[in-house]
Amino acid sequence: MAIGLSEEHEALHASVRGWAERNIPSEVVRAAIAAESETRPAFWSGLADQGLLGLHVPEEHGGSGYGLLETAVAVEALGERVAPGPYVPTVLASAAILAAEGKACAELLPGLADGTLTGAVALRGSISGRQGGDGALTVGGTAEFVLGGALADVLVLPVDTGRGEVWVAVDASAATVTPVKALDLTRGVATVELDDVAVPAGRVLDGLTGSAVLNLAAILLGAEAAGVASWCVASAAEYAKVRVQFGRPIGQFQGVKHKASRMLVALEQARATVWDAARAAERRADAASGAGATTGAGAGDEPAYAAAIAGVTAPDAAVHCAKDAVQIFGGIGYTYEHDVHLYYRRALTLRALLGPSAEWAEAVAELALNGVSREMEIELPEDAAALRESIRAEIAAIARLEGQEQKRALAGAGFVMPHLPRPWGRGASPLEQVLIFQELKAARVKLPQMIIGAWVVPSIAAYGTPEQQERFLPKTLAGEMIWCQLFSEPGAGSDLAALQMKAERVEGGWRLNGQKIWTSVAHFAEWGICIARNSAEGSKHEGITYFLVDMKAPGVTVRPLTEMTGENLFNEVFLDDVFVPDDLVVGEVGEGWKVARNTLSNERVSLSSGSGGTGASVPDLLGLAGRLGREPTPAERQELARVVCEGHSINALSLRVTMKQLAGAEPGADASVRKLLSTSHAQHVSECAVGLLGASAVLAADVKLGDPGLWNRAVLATRAMTIYGGTTEVQLNIIAERMLGLPRDPEPGK
Repeated sequence: MAIGLSEEHEALHASVRGWAERNIPSEVVRAAIAAESETRPAFWSGLADQGLLGLHVPEEHGGSGYGLLETAVAVEALGERVAPGPYVPTVLASAAILAAEGKACAELLPGLADGTLTGAVALRGSISGRQGGDGALTVGGTAEFVLGGALADVLVLPVDTGRGEVWVAVDASAATVTPVKALDLTRGVATVELDDVAVPAGRVLDGLTGSAVLNLAAILLGAEAAGVASWCVASAAEYAKVRVQFGRPIGQFQGVKHKASRMLVALEQARATVWDAARAAERRADAASGAGATTGAGAGDEPAYAAAIAGVTAPDAAVHCAKDAVQIFGGIGYTYEHDVHLYYRRALTLRALLGPSAEWAEAVAELALNGVSREMEIELPEDAAALRESIRAEIAAIARLEGQEQKRALAGAGFVMPHLPRPWGRGASPLEQVLIFQELKAARVKLPQMIIGAWVVPSIAAYGTPEQQERFLPKTLAGEMIWCQLFSEPGAGSDLAALQMKAERVEGGWRLNGQKIWTSVAHFAEWGICIARNSAEGSKHEGITYFLVDMKAPGVTVRPLTEMTGENLFNEVFLDDVFVPDDLVVGEVGEGWKVARNTLSNERVSLSSGSGGTGASVPDLLGLAGRLGREPTPAERQELARVVCEGHSINALSLRVTMKQLAGAEPGADASVRKLLSTSHAQHVSECAVGLLGASAVLAADVKLGDPGLWNRAVLATRAMTIYGGTTEVQLNIIAERMLGLPRDPEPGK
């Protein structure tokens, strides 16, 4: 995976990555470190020949006419090689000049795009200027720690005129540029001093603001941070596969697996937030040129909101991944000879250049508390219009119905689970599924609440007999049949292969004996899906059969369990000589594990989305903040921003998953990371809310007590989400093994 999603972006990333592997091997990086002074690298002309310096520059100014997202894709790929030289400073300078859309574009962008000029941007400085009568400026002062300043031909600098800040593009030859010994050994910074330098009116970048420059920096430096993190994740995982300690690869130890998985999570959050920030910036540019429009309350601040979230997320992800990579590499990773310290230095430098994470977090909090948010809109193909009209017409007819009649019509039309084959669904493609969701929402038509039935239907549709399907699916899809899931057992928990419930063959069917636990809604469910062991022979996954159990059958005893909220959702269920006829076996006898896997895959997708019915979402949290009657403290604002950034990254990951599916591709790491983050997100939201409540958080977890009772219930209820949706620890193992290729845990006794 990478920042870009489309085939074109994937091809661009692969092309740049391949070029960089050939032209920027470790020897080139080490040579740059050993050089007495920083110079343009030998591969600089190759960057220009590949068109990588002007991807975002319009064709009329000598570029390729693409956008900021394409440049971010290239920056990420070069970041994976910790490339020395002024590539990132130059593309940041040209992006800033382009944003001003003044005379400097025609003068400077062609040279910056073809590599004859290099650029640099001072993200902060103490430079003042006096305005002349013709719009020119005379400027003087100092800007410190300018990335790539020593190699720059053009310097983009902030100037305080006394009446506000303006930005200028100055020839580096007019300034005194002094290299400064840098933490990043591969790329330098410099101090820039100006003494009454004349800046003609054409070099004053009218319309460019400091916030706009910082937002561009958050995207481009954030993209490089993603590249740094990407190398750290991949290299650490590869090392963990082959480094043997205590008789086995270190990647088999759960502590290493979880560390590597958390690194991948941070990387994918960085990619998703930088990707969305680049999209938001391009949409603003399109709107400014008349190619699009931005509407809605606070919509004009969406690019700043997205960029601030990237500014929090990406640099921190790079630092996190780099330091954990050092830990996984161990002693060799702490040596100067190993490359990992170069990536750690680059990550720390990127974060320092962008400014403290706390400042970006404050920007996120300010925007969020002022009502700014960002809808994750799906860009659908033009040929979707006809299909949308057809779906809209069907839904409009159903919307005129009421009550249970409407629910049955939704089920009959296949709208409840449209991805299923007809007649239970519509065999809908990802595009049709998106359109159905959008049109149901627009028509304010709510789907039936199936609860556990949503996990049952796909298994019966895939493995059930025609008689089972006709008997159970129509009513379940219409929300008229309530189900429970009889999987977990006291001694096995989620380790379903260790289940002990016995299924004994008798005349006409089976006798089930055993106990199930943590069974949601069993106290009012009509039917249960149950797995039981019919044979002890073969592997632990063999000899398991999948049954449909009548919860009112003789021998079924349900005992409610009181949860920490004081409510009764879970139950323990005892089955004593419960008879199940042969026609209620789903799938083949002894192959229930395969059917159960289908059920569990649907369960995890369902439970890992949204707030899990707890009401603990970012909009809920912001609503509470607005009702406090006071301003949140700085510490509270930081915590709120952290939760907002996490929620935004989950939404961006979800959109990326959907867009991958629309393109006919597998979602990859985005989907796994989204699942993991979603299970704990509602916990983080509710914990932040309880912190805002202060002393009133002593009140009972009772929704009748207003905000304190509501949020105390949420903070208790959400503790279950990292357990029943697939425990966090198990999901981290799955990510490590399936996404990073780390070795599986050894079998017990081996």
